[in-house]
Amino acid sequence: MLTGIGMVTPLGNTREDTWDGIVAGRSGGAPISIFPLRDAPVRFACEVKNFDPTVAMDRKLARRTDRYTQFVLVAAREAIEDAELDVTADGLGERTGTAVATGIGGLQTLDLAHEHLFSKGIDRMSPLWITMLIPNMGAAMVSMEYGFRGPSSTVTTACAASSMAIGDAVGTIRDGRADVMVAGGSEAPITPIGVGGFYAMRAISQRNDDPETASRPFDAGRDGFVIGEGSTIVVIEELEHARARGARIYGEIMGYGCTADAHHFTEPDPTGVNPARAMRLALEEAGMQPSAIDYINAHGTSTPVGDTAETRVIKMVLGDERAYEVPVSSTKSMNQFERDPDCDLDYVPNQARHGVDMRVGLSNGFGFGGHNASLIIERWDESDGRRVG
Repeated sequence: MLTGIGMVTPLGNTREDTWDGIVAGRSGGAPISIFPLRDAPVRFACEVKNFDPTVAMDRKLARRTDRYTQFVLVAAREAIEDAELDVTADGLGERTGTAVATGIGGLQTLDLAHEHLFSKGIDRMSPLWITMLIPNMGAAMVSMEYGFRGPSSTVTTACAASSMAIGDAVGTIRDGRADVMVAGGSEAPITPIGVGGFYAMRAISQRNDDPETASRPFDAGRDGFVIGEGSTIVVIEELEHARARGARIYGEIMGYGCTADAHHFTEPDPTGVNPARAMRLALEEAGMQPSAIDYINAHGTSTPVGDTAETRVIKMVLGDERAYEVPVSSTKSMNQFERDPDCDLDYVPNQARHGVDMRVGLSNGFGFGGHNASLIIERWDESDGRRVG
């Protein structure tokens, strides 16, 4: 059961601000301000604005943590407060775990340490830099901050990582190893190495003159994704645990599927068989037919190959008729200016669509290295007598 949500994103530093920005059609794209640009060929990104880590930690701890970990702690605090979870309750610590994903970890710290090493020498390196940059520190810091002593893990499967962390967290609860899991992901890759590396791969957009609309999933003129940062953390509970404390329930994570392409470093599976299999496995675990899906949160990379491939995969799973009936959008962006004939589904671009009754949603995450993950979430309605609180 999903009982709490916390967010730090380029659209806002809280769940509500982020959602308001999404519904209003605001973009998080803007010129980079985090580091000096010099002659960088890509000069924009989706930064978290006006971020203050001390809302969740003291200044001393903030100095000892990387930006990606700071995002985790702020988002986790909001999620735990939203769930009204009493972290001091007897036995909760031992029955609560953490599963926080990241694709890269403390890249900002790595950039700093690298520069410091060659300017100051190895004897002047900080003993904190390793703990600041290792990917597991997000999950570790949440467990330390709140005394959660259950299973703690970190998934680092690129763009599929957060979906896998949430799927694994649900599995941990179903296996009886925890009653509560604090799960999600965080990224802070807007650094010279991050931007430069993705540019060298020709993976990111180069629309320096139009950063707000540079990310254009499923658009005919898409030229790559826009590098971004932030964190989303959720609280997931076993049903009876949520009922016993009168928790409000947003929804139920019904199904999870993950597969590997075993194909290429960056290119998607050309057949679509393996990402489609991840979606089908999620449906199978949920006990649902493709006809049950009311909405798809697409991976939507805004890359020429990726979006065409995902469109083909959706058709493979839902069937040609149903695929055209299900609304599709991507949390990466809402921009679309010219329809791509190869991307011809019911995308929801440019403005929110209201008045649509959506009960079951499917979310895709496909990462470099051929990692595929799909989640199915069902809304928990008070009207049908299943919602508590």
